[in-house]
Amino acid sequence: MLIFGRMDALASTFILQEPIQFVSKHLRRKVHVEMFLPKDVDNPAEMSLLLINDGQDMPVMRFSEILESLYSQQAITPVCCAAISCSNDRMMEYGIAGKKDYLGRGAKAGRYSKFILKELLPFIHKKYLVSKFKEISFAGFSLGGLSALDIVWKNPDVFTKAGVFSGSLWWRSVDQDNPKYEDDKHRIMQQVIRKGKFAPELKFFFQTGMLDETADRNNNGVIDAIEDTLDTIHELMNKGYAPHDIAYLELKDGRHDVPTWGRAMPVFLKWGWGNGM
Repeated sequence: MLIFGRMDALASTFILQEPIQFVSKHLRRKVHVEMFLPKDVDNPAEMSLLLINDGQDMPVMRFSEILESLYSQQAITPVCCAAISCSNDRMMEYGIAGKKDYLGRGAKAGRYSKFILKELLPFIHKKYLVSKFKEISFAGFSLGGLSALDIVWKNPDVFTKAGVFSGSLWWRSVDQDNPKYEDDKHRIMQQVIRKGKFAPELKFFFQTGMLDETADRNNNGVIDAIEDTLDTIHELMNKGYAPHDIAYLELKDGRHDVPTWGRAMPVFLKWGWGNGM
């Protein structure tokens, strides 16, 4: 029995893939979302929902093949995935809601959050006739990872997991070349976590690559991408999260690119929705 109604199936064994488009009043533009739907799900309560930023990268990542492989191995439980393509305004829509960076980027992040919560989620529930998913998570890459983490952190009543691949956790309110810049004061996401409330149901997955970048602003031998991620994990643990609430994957040859994130994706999916067989 298929719970999603009629749609065009690709030549696949375990998933159905369907593009959807609608106009967002909050973003004031047309939004494209690629849906990856597990086949033969009898009970919607058994299915999770995963939102993914930068959905335009899914073909390069070969995301459908990743899902097919995992389902064929019975490695994960059913996950309905919604890959949201970014717009030309990506640097403004992604970021931290209400906290622009020192160049004014992320100015529309609040609108993007409203789009996710007030438009996309209700649209998915209505279109696929699923009144309640088992749980809802959000993942993203680079700046899209920062966006996903911010939205999950601020809405623990909606989300249970965040997946952050090479996240832009350097996002700061003061230019690092400014003599007054301090990591502990001016990196924004770490401050948001520090000032936020502990939500015990949340889980976090972080991925970095040792070749993500070469920048090392404090010359301590650790590239900024890794240090910013580890400092974010430290803030979460100070807030009360235990090691089993947080997964960290560091790829020695990992770069800041889609192929690297594609290699990490099966690890993330098995971490979040492993079948336990």
